[in-house]
Amino acid sequence: MKKNFSVSKSKLPKKVKGCETIDCPEYDPYKDFRMEPTGHYVLIRVDFALIRIEVAICNKTQNIVKVFRGRKAQDIYSEIFKYEKEHKQGWFEEKTHIAYLGKELKKAELALVMGNSAYYQE
Repeated sequence: MKKNFSVSKSKLPKKVKGCETIDCPEYDPYKDFRMEPTGHYVLIRVDFALIRIEVAICNKTQNIVKVFRGRKAQDIYSEIFKYEKEHKQGWFEEKTHIAYLGKELKKAELALVMGNSAYYQE
């Protein structure tokens, strides 16, 4: 049996004193790009024959060290981070690169689901 959750108006979050709103500048992928300190990067592709997304983890010498494959973005990035932690790999330190991986995997997942072969990695 599913349990429905409701939030009363008295429990809604309130802004704390000193909370400010920050207007974010537009990100420039060329000017603002910073290489991962570990030298690792990812290559992402959609394999329509296998109905899978593949992520290759590459090292600073441009060699593929591991390939992860799955159907959904969350399955893949969860497994990458689990593997990285369990095997003490330290591939990703920068939060911006972690966010990038999630963004690109979601784009690839949408391309896979929609059958859109025009996916390209930014």
